[in-house]
Amino acid sequence: MTAPATVTHINISNGGVPKLPIERAVIGTLGVEGDRQANTEHHGGPERALCLFSLEKIEALQAEGHAIVPGGAGENVTITGVDWDDVAPGTQLRLGESVLIEITGYTAPCYKIEANFSAGDFNRINQKTNPGWSRAYAKVIEGGPLLPGDAVELLPAT
Repeated sequence: MTAPATVTHINISNGGVPKLPIERAVIGTLGVEGDRQANTEHHGGPERALCLFSLEKIEALQAEGHAIVPGGAGENVTITGVDWDDVAPGTQLRLGESVLIEITGYTAPCYKIEANFSAGDFNRINQKTNPGWSRAYAKVIEGGPLLPGDAVELLPAT
């Protein structure tokens, strides 16, 4: 039996990385209330309101010897139980009972997350060089409260 898909971590920072876990969040059109981005040219805004990553990918990277942890690469929402290959631009996900998001693109990694990777190889999670390993950006269609442990539902394409 497969475990249900869930939110495992919600992470914020006052700008930059790592983003640290919080116990509860309110998600709005600009992302997690209380979260800040150090570089708003490349991060944040309505089309990049949330950054998501897969706990399974983080664990696989740890097994390769990387020091990455949830939030370490700057994601706001870490999820488990979803086939990460299905999380692509245009995909919608329901987080908890009220949050609806749509994936808008893949997140380009930068040197500020190099401490998470052996030999500083932050391009290990670059969609262009390692497809399927990137974090994903999402816009918020419907906001609301979100807690670790909340269900995640990958919605069928319309």
